[in-house]
Amino acid sequence: MRALTIIGLAALLGFATLVHAEERPEHFSGEPAPDLQTAVNNLAAYNDKLRAILDKEELEPADYARIHELSYTLENALERIRKEVHGLAVPLEAIHQSSERMDEKGLRVNAPGYLSTSDILTGGAD
Repeated sequence: MRALTIIGLAALLGFATLVHAEERPEHFSGEPAPDLQTAVNNLAAYNDKLRAILDKEELEPADYARIHELSYTLENALERIRKEVHGLAVPLEAIHQSSERMDEKGLRVNAPGYLSTSDILTGGAD
């Protein structure tokens, strides 16, 4: 009996989710962020677009639709940035450990990749 109750609840929840999904506004794919530089550029550009809409005294229905659409590009950009930042932890730890051991070779091997990626985030050395 308990198993039937659980199966019934799961089916009901699945149906409710399907109905809710059908009520949601149209979804967009957004601009892709295949690399970190593109992600940072898209984040800046689409933040500017969001800011321009929000600077209006009063929002109209079309403004909400535009914000909904551009949020997909922002999500794509942030996901790429999240992945890239997460990937910086490994070379940074190698740099940290190399500095503790006074391992110049380890520093010179790991620092360029770390700096190259982090420079994109910070707008550092070109």
